Amino acid sequence: MLNIRELQTQELEYFPSWIAHGYAGDMKYLEARNDSGDLKRASMENGVPWARSVIVCALNYNTSGPCSIDVAHEKTRGWISRYAWGSRDYHDVLLGKLRQVEDALHRLIEDEDDRPPLQTKCYVDTGPFVERVYARYAGLGWVGKNTCLINQELGSWLFLGAVATSLEFPDGSPEPLPADRCGSCTRCLDACPTDAFIAPYQLDARKCISYLSIEKRGSIPEELRAQMGNHLFGCDICQDLCPWNRKAPASTEADFQPKAGLMNPPLEQIAKLTQQQFREVFRHSPVKRAKYSGLRRNAAVAMGNSGNPEFVPQLQEMAEDEDGSVAEHARWALKQITKPASAEEVSLREKS
Repeated sequence: MLNIRELQTQELEYFPSWIAHGYAGDMKYLEARNDSGDLKRASMENGVPWARSVIVCALNYNTSGPCSIDVAHEKTRGWISRYAWGSRDYHDVLLGKLRQVEDALHRLIEDEDDRPPLQTKCYVDTGPFVERVYARYAGLGWVGKNTCLINQELGSWLFLGAVATSLEFPDGSPEPLPADRCGSCTRCLDACPTDAFIAPYQLDARKCISYLSIEKRGSIPEELRAQMGNHLFGCDICQDLCPWNRKAPASTEADFQPKAGLMNPPLEQIAKLTQQQFREVFRHSPVKRAKYSGLRRNAAVAMGNSGNPEFVPQLQEMAEDEDGSVAEHARWALKQITKPASAEEVSLREKS
């Protein structure tokens, strides 16, 4: 449990500047403000003014499946991020566990007659605060150069959730923060295909493959498409290469075990999905956040990056699609396959 009053950090002070520079791209929800015009995520007091403390939890989602860098060379398959392989959306899984913590806390407080009524609220990616910063100050790990929370024993394959509470406890000497153990390593920064890192610990989300394949609607900037490789949903490259994930334990959570077809599905299979099939296949998956249009758009880009001429008939069909975004990216993909690849493009394909 973290006392919010003790949390005055450089990370939170940087957030308004990050927003002002436009690094959040189209993620306007990150720019939400309170009635006073203050960014909610810049301070817990801005977004949840009644909160006095927060319980931060981390849940391991690592599995024994392959790494994105191991299958990047496959010409017929796309990549779905590790966190979306399970049979149930992690928001629901983690929220259920947080509510167990919340209920236990209420039962504990109810036994103390001299305390005021306890107010609590659970958040999984929906809270008006920067979860990884609170997780760091709660002692769960350090924030790595790739901006992910890293735990020395568990690595960075972690979902973060929080329970904001009105519970006050005496100010005291804060516990020592987990040491930053990234050292001189820059593997995550060096491997990013789109050069999305402004500097160590700073990310321009507009160039991140996860943002481009999930949050970005409509047209993906043409100068970034070739660097996206075979990514359909999300990107794990900076985590796959992190030394702290080499010995990360696999999760025993049944809901996170890979569901057939969700690791690196055939690109043509994704491209041919009907809207009804999309709903059925991804009903309980985070992949639905990319929307039907976005996932097929991403499939077209991945087909183009594959350089595989077998995709030409499918792309020609998609180039006439009634969805303008799908059609635009399919036409781009056709050009990538039918034109001679430059040395730079070959290098980009190999890197991605």
